[in-house]
Amino acid sequence: MSQELERFSISAPGFYGLNTQDSPLDLAAGFALTATNCILDKYGRMGARKGWTKVNTSSGNLGANDVTVIHELVRTDGSVTTLFAGNNKLFRLSGTTVTELTYGGGGTAPTISASNWQCASLNGITYFFQLGHDPLIYDPAVSTTTYRRVSEKSGYAGTVPQGNICISAYGRLWIAGSATDKTTLTFSDLIAGHIYTGGTAGTLNVNNVWANGADEITGLAAHNGFLFIFGKRQILVYQGATTPSTMSLYDTVVGIGCQWRDSIQSTNTDVVFLSNSGVRSVLRTIQEKSAPFRDMSKNVRNDLMQLVAGETAANIKAVYSEVDAFYLLTFPTAGQVYVFDTRSVMEDGSARVTTWNNIDPTAIYALRNGDLLIGKNGYVGKYTGYLDDAATYRIAYYTNHADLGDVTVTSIIKRISIVVIGGSDQVVTIKWGYDFSENYLSENISIPTQGISEYGVAEYGANGVPVAQYAGGIVIQTLSSQATGSGKVVQTGYEAEVNGFELSIQKIEILAKRGRIS
Repeated sequence: MSQELERFSISAPGFYGLNTQDSPLDLAAGFALTATNCILDKYGRMGARKGWTKVNTSSGNLGANDVTVIHELVRTDGSVTTLFAGNNKLFRLSGTTVTELTYGGGGTAPTISASNWQCASLNGITYFFQLGHDPLIYDPAVSTTTYRRVSEKSGYAGTVPQGNICISAYGRLWIAGSATDKTTLTFSDLIAGHIYTGGTAGTLNVNNVWANGADEITGLAAHNGFLFIFGKRQILVYQGATTPSTMSLYDTVVGIGCQWRDSIQSTNTDVVFLSNSGVRSVLRTIQEKSAPFRDMSKNVRNDLMQLVAGETAANIKAVYSEVDAFYLLTFPTAGQVYVFDTRSVMEDGSARVTTWNNIDPTAIYALRNGDLLIGKNGYVGKYTGYLDDAATYRIAYYTNHADLGDVTVTSIIKRISIVVIGGSDQVVTIKWGYDFSENYLSENISIPTQGISEYGVAEYGANGVPVAQYAGGIVIQTLSSQATGSGKVVQTGYEAEVNGFELSIQKIEILAKRGRIS
């Protein structure tokens, strides 16, 4: 008598994200070993990331050079201006038009030899800071097409440091990291980023405050009245930063620091950063005596830190997108982006992680309206749609290795079915392998051409494939492959070219029967 088929299901495949750190055989079914060009959407489905389109129609004097910095100036009247840097120049982006900002001050124009600015806006003005360069300002109330030195602004007082680090917080600028002084924090007068003497301007030298020996300031962040001063191997937390003259040291953290200035991002409730041991977040809970740190990259730490070791520190960029609920960390040399989902924390304190390739941003910034802009060669791009500048891109999701109920029993797979959401006129490749072998068997299954407006009109779609309507007019289909082969441990994979349509995997079902017992 033939043995009865058994059904094994994985709902919300890849819900836990990547795990390349632990033994693949010991992982829960929700983990993934590959999740390339994927995101985890708000329903917990493994799906395709969005693509990008060019914003500017021509490159102007940016030429064939990378956009390395993007910043948005929000003025007090609510108007916004997008600024960016590249080719050792500053630019304004208005609609689809790029305008180079020219020097509008007196005397000789400052020499700009790099485009690694950190930007901060205060009282309707954007300030640009970069190591070894004169700090610059863009003040649209004076001119929308020029920049000047900070020292050339009317009312300038004191000495603005040529720092590499600057944030705008609590109504003033905070600056650190000059070539000759890496332990002094300078703060401007209130609502006056050009005044550094008198009023409430001042300095704070932390040279004797580091708890674990000498260090240097490498980054800054602020939240809820706290000021975070990052060193290479330790962090200082100051409370009462809304009034710098009376702020005091609240906490110190040793053994964890940040050497990557642009990885530091403030979220609604947290500060996320790349540390010397992975991506971490500062859980700022005032009721707690000491600020704990959470390792968001716990499940991918070794792979992540290998990329960090091969990257120029200044090229590592990050962004937090409130709309997309993720923290992105870019590694342009390797052509990789790590995506940390921020919707919920897993039990071990880590974040759900996926990766992107091909998109290769050289800068990244979330606008106030929720749009996500990325730097490209010669262009500013917008994260939208499901094509990369009119080109397709490939997604790949592979499950972990798992036995189908009993590792001592050989499983004979008969059919693999996946429930997919979206897609049109594209091929999904279903792969499967046994006992840790990468010699996968595979079958290509086609999703028929479908018009979005027609979803849900009929009970059956093209070629008799069952379809159903999903929220937003996105189609649900079941794709099946008649699998072959057998083994004690099974891994399945799913790949497709994203060709302009959203695509995600809702469910995986495997039909198998038991073979011999080992």
